[in-house]
Amino acid sequence: MKLTLVGHDDRYAVEQLQMALFSTLAEGEAVSRLYRGETWLTAVTRITMNGKTSRAMKRIRTCEETVRLRRRALQQCYYQAALPHLEQVPAWGALSGVRPTKISTKHILEGGTAESAAKELAEIYYVTPKRQKLAIDCSVSTVKAANLLDQNDISLYVGIPFCPTRCAYCSFVSRSVGKRTELLNPYLDALKKELEITGKLLAQSGKTVRSVYIGGGTPTTLSTQQMADLLDSIHDSMDLSRCLEFTVEGGRPDTLDAQKLRAIRQHGADRMSINPQTMEAAVLRASGRPHSPEDVLQRYQEAVDAGFDAINMDLIAGLPMDDYAGFCRSLDTVAALQPANITVHTLALKKGADLFEKRENLPSGPEVARMVEYANETLAALGYKPYYLYRQKYMSGSFENVGWSKDGKDCLYNIYMMEELHTILSLGGGGMNKVNFPDGSLQRFHNPKFPEQYIEQIDSVLQQKEELFKLL
Repeated sequence: MKLTLVGHDDRYAVEQLQMALFSTLAEGEAVSRLYRGETWLTAVTRITMNGKTSRAMKRIRTCEETVRLRRRALQQCYYQAALPHLEQVPAWGALSGVRPTKISTKHILEGGTAESAAKELAEIYYVTPKRQKLAIDCSVSTVKAANLLDQNDISLYVGIPFCPTRCAYCSFVSRSVGKRTELLNPYLDALKKELEITGKLLAQSGKTVRSVYIGGGTPTTLSTQQMADLLDSIHDSMDLSRCLEFTVEGGRPDTLDAQKLRAIRQHGADRMSINPQTMEAAVLRASGRPHSPEDVLQRYQEAVDAGFDAINMDLIAGLPMDDYAGFCRSLDTVAALQPANITVHTLALKKGADLFEKRENLPSGPEVARMVEYANETLAALGYKPYYLYRQKYMSGSFENVGWSKDGKDCLYNIYMMEELHTILSLGGGGMNKVNFPDGSLQRFHNPKFPEQYIEQIDSVLQQKEELFKLL
C-alpha cells in the first residue's frame, strides 16, 4: 500500500497503523493530509483500494496541539478511513504500538479505575470490548508486579543465540549449529567474562537482581554439562538472594531430556519453558519443528519429575497447514497438562523468516481470529488469567501474543521486560540493555548481534557494561 503524506512528516505514526490494519501485500493508496488553521488543526485521510475510495476527518484546536495529540488525530483519521476496506473491525482499533497495556497501566497507576481505563481505550483508540478487558486484566497483573519492586532492583537476561535448526517462522538473530558446535565453548567463555564483570558492577552499585531469564535462540542447545556450568557461573557471579524467579527457555523439546532438565533444576532454575507451538504433526513438519507431539508430552512429564512446578508452554495461532480444528486440539491437549503458564502467540510474518517470503498454506485472517477467540474463552474458563501481552508487526489479523497464568504463577520477567518497569541488563550476543532512568526516560544499549562478533568484541562489551553502570 502506497502512503503519501501532505502537510506533515509524522510518517512513523501513520505507517505503523497502516501495517497493523492492512496486509503487506495489500494494493492501494492512502493519502494522509494535515491542514493547519488559526483555530483548527485538521487531519484528513483518503484511502483507495479495489476501485473504492473512503475519506475521514479529525481535528483538534490549534492552540492545544502537542506531538501526541497531533499524531493521535492522524491515526484516528486514518483508522476511520480504513474501516470500509477491512473484512472485520480491528480488535485493537487505532492502536499500533507493541505495548497496548501501557495505556491502561498508566491510567490505573495514576489513580484511574478499570472502568475509566476501558472508557479511554474505547473512546480514544476504538479498542473492542474484549480487548479492553484483556488489556486491563494484564494491567492489574502489571501493577501487582510493580509493587514487588524496590528502587535498586533490576532483571537479568542471558542470551544463548544458538539453535539446532531454524524454524520456518523464526527471525531471531541466532546461529543454527546442527552438528557444528565449535562456537559454543568460545561463546560461553566470553559470556562468563561478562557475567563476572556484571556481578562486580552490581555489587558496587548496590543494585539487586529480581528476576533472571535465560533466552535465545534455544538455550538448551547447550549440552547438559555446558548448561550446568553456565548456571553455576551465574550463581557464582551474582548475588541472587533477592531473586524471585529464575527461568530457562527450553523452547525446543528436541533439545531436552530428563538428565538435562534435572541438571537445570538442580543448578538453580525454577521456571522452564517447553514450547510445542502446535500439537499437530503435519503443522510441526510445515513449521520446521523436528519433534513430535509425543515428544512434547514426554518432555513435560520429565520436567515435572525434575521438580519444576512453574512450566510455560507456547502455542502459535496461524501456522502453515493449521486450521481452526487443529489449533483447538492443540490448545486442549496442552491445557489438559495444566501448566502454570500457557502463552498464545499469533503468527507474525517477520523479515528474515522463511515464511515471510513463502506464504503458503497459511490460515485466513478470520480463521486465525477464531483460533485466538477459542484460546481466550477456553483458558479463561479453565481458570487462567491473562498477565502480559504484546503485539508485533506483520501479525496475522493484527491480534496479539498473550501470556496466561494460573493464580500466583505470573512470569515476572515477562512483565518487567515488556512493560519496561525497571532496568533489564542483557548479557550475551544480541542482548539489549534497557536502562530506566529516575526521570522516567529509557535508553537502550546493544551487545553485538552475532556470536562471532560477540566473541571478537568481548573487551568492548565489558567496557560498555562499565559505562552503562555509571548511568544507573
